[in-house]
Amino acid sequence: MRFQCWCLSDKGLKRSGNQDSFLIDERIGVFVVADGVGGHMGGEVASALAVETVREVLGHPKALQFSPREVLMQAYQEASHRIFDRAAQESKLNGMGTTMVMGYFRDSKLYIANVGDSRCYLYRKPYVWQLTEDHSLINEQIRLGFLTEEKAKATIGKNVITRSVGFERDVYPDILEREVFPGDIFLMCSDGLTGMITDQEMCQIFNDNSPEKTTPLFIQQALAHGGDDNVTVLVLNFSET
Repeated sequence: MRFQCWCLSDKGLKRSGNQDSFLIDERIGVFVVADGVGGHMGGEVASALAVETVREVLGHPKALQFSPREVLMQAYQEASHRIFDRAAQESKLNGMGTTMVMGYFRDSKLYIANVGDSRCYLYRKPYVWQLTEDHSLINEQIRLGFLTEEKAKATIGKNVITRSVGFERDVYPDILEREVFPGDIFLMCSDGLTGMITDQEMCQIFNDNSPEKTTPLFIQQALAHGGDDNVTVLVLNFSET
């Protein structure tokens, strides 16, 4: 199986800096999007620490001695420990954390891990599916039946997350396993995209364009709809070898 990956990040129209970080390491088959939280300085530090830790843990020669799920759990735990401990040492970073969604391609499967409200989608022409579940206050209320998805769109506090990497010392990611087929396209993104466009608009962009052209179009669409937040879009395309 052959894969290609494209990623773009933009600070948006209303933020002074960009707290998102991303990682593409095709050598070890790792693809990450992280969206920092906890103030301007803290968010940047947390997301950068997270992706650096993932590269270190999954790129270590001993990583292949563990199952994909085990090594992903190690990566999230180590990232959370480092962020939490750094915040404890520097008061200006107190309370920082980060969302993190990632794909790990190994043994012809894509293992998807997630903490927070950054997301992973699967596009298999002509449909798109959200694979990850948001760890957010609004999603908890939807799951419990307190809110409908329609009412949730107009609710204050949509960006409050209930789980992040580094806010507490230990964190437990959701981990999914997907068999990959030629033509599958995976989208990983921060909520700066999903808060600005609908799933229908996302699907239309995929349907109307080749994979390599979609990342700038997603960014443009998010900005056209207000660009309220930093936005990072990573597109991973699988094809025949």
